[in-house]
Amino acid sequence: MKKKYLLLLLLQLCLCGHTFAQYPKMTKLLYGVAYYDEYMPYERLDKDVQMMKDCGINVVRIAESTWSTVEPQDGVFDFTHIDRVLSAMHKGGISVIIGTPTYAVPTWMVKKHPEILAITPSGQSQYGARQNMDISNVDFKFYANRVIRKIMEHVKDNPAVIGYQVDNETKSYGTSGPNVQALFVKYMQAKYKTLDNINKIFGLDYWSNRINNWDDFPSMNGTINGSLAAEFAKFQRQLVTDYMAWQAAIIREYKRPDQFITHNFDFDWRGYSFGIQTEVDHFAAAKALDIAGVDIYHASQDKLTGAEISFGGDVARSMKGVKNYLVMETEAQGFPQWTPYPGQLRLQAFSHLASGANMVEYWPWHSIHNSAETYWKGLLSHDFEPNPVYNEAKTIGRDFARLSPQLINLKKKSEVAILFSNEALSGFKAFGFGWGVRTGYNEVLRQFYDGLYHMNIPCDFVDPSSSSIENYKVLIVPLLYAAPDSLLQRLNRFVKNGGHIIYTFKSGFSDENVKVRTKHQPGIIEEACGIYYSQFTVPENVSLKGDLGLSDADKKLNTWMELITPTTAKVLAYYDHPVWGKYAAITENNYGKGIATYIGCLTTSAVTDKLLADAVKKAGLWNEDQQIAFPVITKSGVNQKGKTVHYYFNYSNKETSFTYPYNNGKELLSGNSVSKNTAVQLAPWDVKIIEVD
Repeated sequence: MKKKYLLLLLLQLCLCGHTFAQYPKMTKLLYGVAYYDEYMPYERLDKDVQMMKDCGINVVRIAESTWSTVEPQDGVFDFTHIDRVLSAMHKGGISVIIGTPTYAVPTWMVKKHPEILAITPSGQSQYGARQNMDISNVDFKFYANRVIRKIMEHVKDNPAVIGYQVDNETKSYGTSGPNVQALFVKYMQAKYKTLDNINKIFGLDYWSNRINNWDDFPSMNGTINGSLAAEFAKFQRQLVTDYMAWQAAIIREYKRPDQFITHNFDFDWRGYSFGIQTEVDHFAAAKALDIAGVDIYHASQDKLTGAEISFGGDVARSMKGVKNYLVMETEAQGFPQWTPYPGQLRLQAFSHLASGANMVEYWPWHSIHNSAETYWKGLLSHDFEPNPVYNEAKTIGRDFARLSPQLINLKKKSEVAILFSNEALSGFKAFGFGWGVRTGYNEVLRQFYDGLYHMNIPCDFVDPSSSSIENYKVLIVPLLYAAPDSLLQRLNRFVKNGGHIIYTFKSGFSDENVKVRTKHQPGIIEEACGIYYSQFTVPENVSLKGDLGLSDADKKLNTWMELITPTTAKVLAYYDHPVWGKYAAITENNYGKGIATYIGCLTTSAVTDKLLADAVKKAGLWNEDQQIAFPVITKSGVNQKGKTVHYYFNYSNKETSFTYPYNNGKELLSGNSVSKNTAVQLAPWDVKIIEVD
């Protein structure tokens, strides 16, 4: 039987890239929780279902964490918990999303095949934690293939099941053992053909790193070559893309046409969701899915700004071509420091919808009584009784159900995009700003994103594979450290044809192989930027000098500065320094029909905010929404009835007001009419939703 499964596995690996995802039609807002009957300390399934119904919960995600419960021994399957929950949820009118349980392996598997545990640069992973396996291991994939098929055979016809989640927050988990290194060698052979090519492209004569025989190809765990390290990181991301496509292809063999496939992508982490995930190519991995899904966690209480909700939503919406998405996990209570103030749960839920989400789902329903996540609290606390957060969730559930026709499938259009690049992120990670500097790719990207967010400027995300780059009027390009000539030439054409680009330092610096270009910087984009430089340094007591209209504190620089000489560019700011003062710091160049702004130094947010506002104004995009600024956040879109919907959020603990600038409409939560140019009051942590007549 195992031989048969391995043959099927090889066939799936050949076919998984040829499956086609179709965006599902959604008819109602989904409001849900992750539910684990297996974790319950006593019998209460019927009571949970009733409490969910009282709360307006209409979907649960199950099964993604419990492989050892579903398959307690090799080849022995027990679907008791799945069946119990499916039956109870269907009876209660609650839909179910089934997760494949493959991100946490059972003990018997590791005992039988200890090599399934990933070997990382730190050594072999130990059993206990989740996500400790090698996703490329053939034995692991045999068992994963089998358990997925057994579950699908069992649940595919159940009327409660509306969709499937492949794996869980999938990454490569640092897997880099001998089998992964062997796969990487095959990857390099296929991509670069000869060792002479590899030695030349990656500069391997340095420190005697030259490879003269394929059998001598070294492990990447010890490489000091940033180009090879970045290529290996790209290969590891490809492992993730292929693995998710493989799982999706299996599910697609069984699923009904009315069921969807999704995944819960997570983000780079700073104690909460923060930036582009370093280990996953989100856009590539999402191609195998019907609908994108994300996990978004954020600070709360006085630190709640909504920026992480907006950032995660904008990335998710962009994954599959600016389409609606699912929030597979977000916090209800979470960590002790996340326990929300009254009103914040509502504010958060509608913030997700305003970015284009069609589902908001909390992790988890119930707080867990022991093990690793005991104090990551769910919608219910450890006593399982109604609490202030649960009671607030009930109001959200009622409003989601009542307002689904007006709020579902919100279509959003942005004229501004941020170009991110996994290759640039990996390349920059190899070198960064130098030893000991903690500022990285995502910190720079978020400085620009947060500036747009605070000014209520809508934003999408694109990557080098995107066909839609030319559709935008303003493109923000942070730290494009590694990029092929073709991308830089494409960006030059974007400007020449009328677009406005804002580049940061270190852009255009190296090619796609993280090989620094041999001409002066910033390489190919100097044509559009009208500048060049060959030196850079660390600013010591350096500020900006120019007509910026900012305070002295706002003009202080840190971490990095490039000594720029303009050719055709206008200088917006010089360095204020007795030695470096002759060099430009920030420039702007008219090129063809467009404009290229280049920021050659790491500045304060006040500087980048000013440059962003200027670019948006020059592109003719500064409008009524920009008369409002953080802590009042506004987002809008067109609903399925063809009417424009405006959301207004107060991310502060103080009452505030704004002047509603659009045509007469109806505030959907209260049912009250709103007239153009009238004052609208927002209580602390409040939300208003106005549908234009």
